[in-house]
Amino acid sequence: MRILAIDPGQQRIGVAISDPSGKVAFPLTVFPHRSKGEDALQILALAEQNQVDLIIIGQALGIDQQPTLQSRRSTNLAKALQAQTNIPVVLVDEFETTQTALTARKQMRVKTRKLTQNIDAYAAVVLLQAYIENLTSPNHE
Repeated sequence: MRILAIDPGQQRIGVAISDPSGKVAFPLTVFPHRSKGEDALQILALAEQNQVDLIIIGQALGIDQQPTLQSRRSTNLAKALQAQTNIPVVLVDEFETTQTALTARKQMRVKTRKLTQNIDAYAAVVLLQAYIENLTSPNHE
């Protein structure tokens, strides 16, 4: 099962994809956020090009697990995608994916000037890999 992960931001949208078996996540691309409709079309084009079976979208909930402005944007993007495709679209909590990606890149000793390059795609990788690991964990229901 090939999965596409979307890390939507106010300025850029990071995209990651799994390998065909759905076990490992890789960065795919970053593109500028334009509008819900244009973003949905670009995501669907990537989904079709890569023959994905599932699209997951990061949803940043507040500390109290309540919706935020950004989480409502994620919900609206998911609805726009669902209206245009038969590919299942799932919202997933994306708590601190960007910070986790930055920390990982620092541990990999990525040079400071390149640290944030494509960080949105790496945040999508963090989101997708966590989703995959949750799916394959023995406690997953």
